[in-house]
Amino acid sequence: MYSITELRKDTLIDLDGVPYKVTDYSHTKMGRGGATVKVKIKNLINGSVLDRSFATNEKIAPADVTRSKVQYLYRSGDDLALMDMQSFDQYEVPVDMTEEVAKYFPEGSELTALVFNEKIIGFDLPKNVVVEVTQAAKGAKGDTASSATMSATLETGQEVQVPLFIKQGDKVRIDTRSGQYLERAK
Repeated sequence: MYSITELRKDTLIDLDGVPYKVTDYSHTKMGRGGATVKVKIKNLINGSVLDRSFATNEKIAPADVTRSKVQYLYRSGDDLALMDMQSFDQYEVPVDMTEEVAKYFPEGSELTALVFNEKIIGFDLPKNVVVEVTQAAKGAKGDTASSATMSATLETGQEVQVPLFIKQGDKVRIDTRSGQYLERAK
């Protein structure tokens, strides 16, 4: 059981048998009253977001969610085909459940899946990922006085804004939360 003060961002909790992920956390102390914790939680089954308040003496059960290593095999229409790295079971997951996987991870990538009742309900994505640039326009020589950017296409088909010195074949580090270019990877 978690005490309320242990609820931090990305903590997985169970409310009424449904797994939730804490997306925002704030602790408030009223004058003479007791302290309360306000959290914003996301339902991992249907994606709805709730605001909840808890008193400091309450206890919350951790979610019965397991983490499993999976490999992204291929995209089939509106589904992603994934394979469990331990049992070799294959899963079909809708693309709209997690668009970041299709946007920033090439086929063959290994991911950590969140599994609830033997069904993938989400992913623990790394904060950034290294991807190869497959198409980039040539930057104009001398156009570097400001932080000029251009559009480049990644190996996944996603377009991102990158600095002018990036060229086709370069590997770049992309932030999976915002989709922004971070740096050229070595």
